[in-house]
Amino acid sequence: MKYGEKEIKEFDVDKDLEIWPNKHKKNYLIKLTLPEFCCLCPRSGYPDFATIYIDYTPNDLVVELKAIKLYINSFMNRNISHEDSANEIYDVLDNKLKPKYLKVVADYNPRGNVHTVIELDSEKIRK
Repeated sequence: MKYGEKEIKEFDVDKDLEIWPNKHKKNYLIKLTLPEFCCLCPRSGYPDFATIYIDYTPNDLVVELKAIKLYINSFMNRNISHEDSANEIYDVLDNKLKPKYLKVVADYNPRGNVHTVIELDSEKIRK
């Protein structure tokens, strides 16, 4: 197994999602685009591909970029639905970072004539 495969396979979100202190107290927006998301359909096992968009205004913490890349890549061998994957990503980041604002959009490539977009926005959820 190559080192990248090993890192992805063994990634543990509870111990490997590296979080750093936010040195800046002003409000600013961090925008991440992860265009190579892949997971497996829980019913068929076929791969599902998506672009994941993460926007957040940090509070006291930020996520390290390599760590978020490994976390997102850790989905590639998991059987998980569109809804569950988007909700998990949102929940993990919301719980670990406690950001002032968080939005996660999972824009799945069409498969079988269905295009799915899952959007979670803290301004709507926290109301």
